[in-house]
Amino acid sequence: MSAPVFICEAAETAAVGGLLTLGGPEARHAAIVQRRAVGERIDLVDGRGMRASGLIEAVRDGALDVRVDAVSRDADAHITLVQALAKGGRDEQAVEAATELGVTAVMPWQADRSIVQWKGAKAGKARAQWESLAVAATKQSRRAFVPEVAPVHTSRQLVVAVREAVAAGERVLVLHEVAATPLVDLAWEDPSQPVWFIVGPEGGISDQEIDLLAQAGAEAVLLGPHVLRASSAGPAAVAALAALRGTWSAARPTLDA
Repeated sequence: MSAPVFICEAAETAAVGGLLTLGGPEARHAAIVQRRAVGERIDLVDGRGMRASGLIEAVRDGALDVRVDAVSRDADAHITLVQALAKGGRDEQAVEAATELGVTAVMPWQADRSIVQWKGAKAGKARAQWESLAVAATKQSRRAFVPEVAPVHTSRQLVVAVREAVAAGERVLVLHEVAATPLVDLAWEDPSQPVWFIVGPEGGISDQEIDLLAQAGAEAVLLGPHVLRASSAGPAAVAALAALRGTWSAARPTLDA
């Protein structure tokens, strides 16, 4: 069984043989909720890819000491999920599942047809909830990378962001039920090319939004023969891409730190 993961900023500069101290809520969760004990193996990650593995050497009041015996950096492919706000918590479900499947960034999108609205103080609270979900899903899936959750974007702001991403060499794919090109038929010269997936709300992406995104350099692709919910389209696309590009060919992609 893989070692449980806990977020620890100090993992960024960890060295083999060194001692790392896990404190705060993460330490309390490890010691009190999970009842981790001396001699157990855990992974401490900084949330940006660094992973320090080792055995618990001491459990103190509000802290755990871990003797590091391995240090590595997860080599996750860069995938951004642009998730339209959706009712019934389906957007949150998408963020959670997509994080477990490997996305490295999430952008909330206030699409033209989004019923849910993030305005005023609600926007900050909703974004914080998505961030919390991303952290929990990262730990659940034993990842070392916590996806960054961007501020909510309007359609106009999204078009600008897409244009900048394409100019930087990233590939932006809009999941659309009437697109002519299936996702699995796309050719990939570089399996590590950063990719964006744009997922619309329950009512779909408007024709105007599709046109503007295409003008900015995005490609409309068909995910499959079925129309998926807002909660499942993004995660399904991430999984299909991983299989298509071979990034799931190893149990955990890592680079030596």
